[in-house]
Amino acid sequence: MTEIRPAEGSEGEARDRILALLDLHSKAIGKSFKSETVLFEAHEDGRYLGGLAARFSLDLKWVFVELLAVAEESRGKGVGGQLMARIEQEARLRRMDGIWLDTFSFQAPEFYKRLGYSEFGRIDGYPENEARLFFVKRL
Repeated sequence: MTEIRPAEGSEGEARDRILALLDLHSKAIGKSFKSETVLFEAHEDGRYLGGLAARFSLDLKWVFVELLAVAEESRGKGVGGQLMARIEQEARLRRMDGIWLDTFSFQAPEFYKRLGYSEFGRIDGYPENEARLFFVKRL
């Protein structure tokens, strides 16, 4: 009988094992699912204002913004926009086709719309009385 258990080793090692299997499937289109994580941070006068983590799928030519957070006292001051502009700049330098991300209705969906992102999907009731929203921007 198959045993399902927590992954062994580091998160990176476990992800590499999964990606190795996925790459066997992706050979059908001649691409790799491997990605590179890129991180940017915002600082001012020694204070950490926020950060962004994105995964660049180099063969697929798309970027997934995994995390974006701005300190409460820095919200509404352009920090999030600067972080997003920096990841877009990096994506263009690497000749990526687009960027996608997900957020929640109680966070800042209007922020992404102002940056030119379009909603392409949603899960209503996730969490209760809210929605998980998916956005995309082609470069």
